[in-house]
Amino acid sequence: MVKAKQGMKIFTGNANPGLAKEICDRMNIPLGNAVVSRFSDGEINVQIMDNVRGCDVFVVQPTASPVNRHLMELLIMIDAFKRASAARITAVLPYYGYSRQDRKVQPRVPITAKLVADLITTAGANRVLTIDLHAGQIQGFFNIPVDNLFAASVLLDYLRGKKFNNLTLVSPDAGGVERTRAFAKRLNASLAIIDKRREKANVAQVMHIIGDVKGHDCLLLDDMVDTAGTLTEGVAALKNAGAGIVAAACSHAVLSGPAIQRINESALDEVIVTNTIALDTKQKECRKLTVLSVAPLLAEAMNRIHEETSLSSLFV
Repeated sequence: MVKAKQGMKIFTGNANPGLAKEICDRMNIPLGNAVVSRFSDGEINVQIMDNVRGCDVFVVQPTASPVNRHLMELLIMIDAFKRASAARITAVLPYYGYSRQDRKVQPRVPITAKLVADLITTAGANRVLTIDLHAGQIQGFFNIPVDNLFAASVLLDYLRGKKFNNLTLVSPDAGGVERTRAFAKRLNASLAIIDKRREKANVAQVMHIIGDVKGHDCLLLDDMVDTAGTLTEGVAALKNAGAGIVAAACSHAVLSGPAIQRINESALDEVIVTNTIALDTKQKECRKLTVLSVAPLLAEAMNRIHEETSLSSLFV
């Protein structure tokens, strides 16, 4: 059990109240009382019911689907805490939405990851705590401290308890090789890469496998699963190359559109995710999904931020 000092208060919007409650239970403090509703025209209405003057406030609010609503809830809550004279406001975003556009890859496109960083800072946040940013350089988009935790410790604890035959960690693209190599090293596994060419957003074409996977159990590793198109095409390519058991692991279960149907119809044996994003009823019913909790990781980080102690040991 993590012990928290007086003056620390945790609040949440409607994005993932279950995770916020789990964090509070672990820290043995009550969840802050805030009313986050909507006017009849859809505008967000926020009222903080607790006194937060001089308090160290944490707002747990991943910006997951519906992204715009949850982002606006976060911004308005931060503004409310600022105007209520909170001493410090930490935006806890287990999942940082709008992160996939982190640079200009085509003419006349936005950099939404930077835009959201500016919005959070302007609203009045003093610090950001997040998990597995889509690109590490997003930390540099902020002019306030950003702590980017890794769900690796949560996933690795689970994976070490699984029995694999000649395990190979597979990166779904070249950009994920560094992350996959780090996992492979800790699991004493080999490494393979899927070479794919993306024709348009949410559509991926698998080209070929770099590395030997024949007769190996494979684990596809990524930071998020959205429509699961890349994931299921990768599974098909691995199976065609002679792989045995094929599982997948990711930090963020976005699971939009046909994702659940694709996972159910694929040759995947298991998809291991964390609860950075709240799952809906249909997603929870997917038998191939295993959901791990990041509440202990976030609770420890939040307590260390509150006590002004080092977070270094959490970045491994």
